[in-house]
Amino acid sequence: MFRRDSLTTRILLLHVVALTITAVVLPLILFWLLNREIDRLHSDAMRRQAEVVAEHLTFGSDGQLDLILPQDLRDVYSAAYGRYAYAVIDSSGQVLFSSNTDRKPLLPRRSADRASWFGLVTGSTGLSGDSIERRIGGRTLTIQVVEDLSNGDVIIDDIAANFFHRAGWIVLPILLLLLAFDIVIFRRAIRPLVDASERAASIGPSRTDIRLPMQGIPSEIRPLVSAVNQAFDRLEHGFNEQRRFTADAAHELRTPLAILSARIETLEPKPAGKDLQRNLTAMSRIVSQLLDVAEMDAMRVDPDETVDLVEIATELIETVAPAALAAGKEIGLRGGDHPVPVRGNAEMIRRALRNLVDNAIRHTRPGTEVMIEVDAAGPCVAVRDHGPGIAEADRNLIFQRFWRGNRARSDGAGLGLAIVKAVVDEHGGAIDVADVPGGGALITLTFQKPEVTSR
Repeated sequence: MFRRDSLTTRILLLHVVALTITAVVLPLILFWLLNREIDRLHSDAMRRQAEVVAEHLTFGSDGQLDLILPQDLRDVYSAAYGRYAYAVIDSSGQVLFSSNTDRKPLLPRRSADRASWFGLVTGSTGLSGDSIERRIGGRTLTIQVVEDLSNGDVIIDDIAANFFHRAGWIVLPILLLLLAFDIVIFRRAIRPLVDASERAASIGPSRTDIRLPMQGIPSEIRPLVSAVNQAFDRLEHGFNEQRRFTADAAHELRTPLAILSARIETLEPKPAGKDLQRNLTAMSRIVSQLLDVAEMDAMRVDPDETVDLVEIATELIETVAPAALAAGKEIGLRGGDHPVPVRGNAEMIRRALRNLVDNAIRHTRPGTEVMIEVDAAGPCVAVRDHGPGIAEADRNLIFQRFWRGNRARSDGAGLGLAIVKAVVDEHGGAIDVADVPGGGALITLTFQKPEVTSR
C-alpha cells in the first residue's frame, strides 16, 4: 500500500512520531494543568474561608479582641470533623485564636523580618492553606486557614489522582483517529501528483503532445511541473524536427531514385544492370520505410474508427501479387469469407501488414507461398512464410529499428518489423512470433474488437 521511499510514507512516519510524542506529553500537560487548577481552587476556597473568619473578629465591651463564630462554622473547624483548621496571629507571631489545641501557627512565616505568612500545599502533611492580613482596631492580624487533603471526602483530589486511569486513556484513541484522518487527507492532497505521474507515464515518442496538468498541483511542486512541461516542449520540438527531416529526406530521395531506375531500364540487360536494379529496389524500399516511420509518428488512433482486416488483406494481395509472382513466389488469403472488424487506423494497419508481407516474400523460398490468415476469434491477422524461420533468441530483437539478423544481406535496413511493432503498440494490440512445422515463420498481429454501441 505504501512504499518506504514514497512521500506519503515519509510524512506519515514523521506524523506518527509526532503523535506518539503528543500522546505522552499531552496527558502530562493536562495532568499538570489539572493540578494547578486544583491548587488554585484550594487557594481561593481557603482565602474565602479566611475572610469569613476575619468577619467574625470583633472587640468586646471590655476592649479585648474576640472571635465569635456561629455554630455551623464551629462545626466545620471542630476536631471531630478534622478537615479544616484556622488560626489568628498578631504581628508578633502570637496565636490569639486557633481551632487546634496546641495553638501554633498553621503556616510558616514568609521571612524573619516580616510578620506575614503564606499558604502552601505540603506533600508530607497533606495540608493546603492560605492566609490574609487584616487591620482591626489598629492591630495587624493574620488569619490562616488550612485544609487536610487526606480527608476521604475530598472528591476533587480523587479526580486528579485517577485522571490517567479514568480519562487519560481516551487520548490514544483520539490520536489514532486523527492519524486515520491524516492518511485520508494526505492521500487526497497528493492525488494531483499521482494523476500527474500517471499522465507523464503515457508520454512517449508517439504522444509528445501530452503535458502535465497544473491545476490542483501544490504551489511548492508547481515550479517543478512547469519545468518538466517546458522540457517536454523542447523534446516535442526535437522529435518534430527529426520527423520533418526524415520525411523531407525520403521525399527528396524518391525523385533521383526514380530517375535512376528509368535510366537503368534503358541499359542493355547485363549482370551489372541487374545488380544496379536490385540495389535500387532495396534503396527505394528503405526510403519508403523511412517515409512510413516519419508519417506514422504523427498518426493517431481514433477510438471510434473501425477497419476490416479482410478488406485490407485483399487490397494488399492485389498490390503485391505481381512482384511476388515475378520473384517466383505466390501469395494467398485464408479466412476471408466474412469481414473481421477491428478498432484502429486503416492506413497504419495497412502499412504494418504491407511491411510484414514484404518481409515474408523476401525470406520465403522460391516456389513457395506466403499465406495471409485472418481470424475473427482474435481478432487477428497472421502472415505465414516458408523461409528460414526466426531463432527464439532473436524474437525480442527483430522488432528493434535497424536490427538485422543477417548483416551480410544488403536488401533491408531493419525498419519493416519495427514499423509493425509501432503500429501494434499504438493500437494496444499484441504480436506473436512462432515457427511453422516444416520451416518458416508465423507472425500474428492481434487487435482489439470494436466497441459495441447500444441504441
